[in-house]
Amino acid sequence: MILDGSVSAVVTGGASGLGEATARKLASLGVKVAIFDMNDVRGEALAAELGGVFCKVNVTSDADVDAGFTKARAAHGQERILVNCAGIATAAKTAGFDKKTGEIKHFALDQWEKTIQINLIGTFRCIAKSAAGMITGTPLEHGERGVIINTASVAAQDGQIGQSAYSASKAGVVGMTLPIARDLMNDGIRINTILPGIFMTPMMAGMPQNVQDALAASVPFPKRLGNPAEYASLVVEMCSNGYFNGECVRLDGAIRMAPR
Repeated sequence: MILDGSVSAVVTGGASGLGEATARKLASLGVKVAIFDMNDVRGEALAAELGGVFCKVNVTSDADVDAGFTKARAAHGQERILVNCAGIATAAKTAGFDKKTGEIKHFALDQWEKTIQINLIGTFRCIAKSAAGMITGTPLEHGERGVIINTASVAAQDGQIGQSAYSASKAGVVGMTLPIARDLMNDGIRINTILPGIFMTPMMAGMPQNVQDALAASVPFPKRLGNPAEYASLVVEMCSNGYFNGECVRLDGAIRMAPR
């Protein structure tokens, strides 16, 4: 797929972090970008800067996602690119002693379910609704109609202590990538997933410098945190390389996460 002004994209979680870097990179190539996010202040400002459109969307809501695609398509036409970056990170041990109270507690099930609802089901909700729209589009060269890129995490394979919900949600994204590629193969829609390692996102930037330095030192090479622009660069490659399909790719400096 040639990335230029004839192409439109939707980026979920596009108001910050990996999503923002992706929105900026696609817009720099001329792609018309719609940002789905809950943060309307950042989202509106970024959309205005990029000449795009902002849609306030909670990916756990059918109504929100439908309204978001309706607004984005009214502004830019049917999207040919969907990048799923919306997600949350949660951490709690499956069960154990509470150090403050001495009680035995388990991971709060509502929080466990919320993680799955946003990271896994929310991702699939956007995929299904975007793909249904892409199928109606005019095919490009070799019959291509669109490309979908998901964000998982190295935690899908190297889950740490306390990451049962997060790892399960991201492993689900990895696990559904190939079946969806097969579902959509006759419709000219490709799908791939990126598994980022430790990246300099707003959440990471809020951590003490010594914590950031320790995390950077744990990366085999290069010994630094990932730059969101590097994630965006891989998105562009997955979009423009028409033979990239059904793949799940780690982007992590060769790190393999320890138990804690």
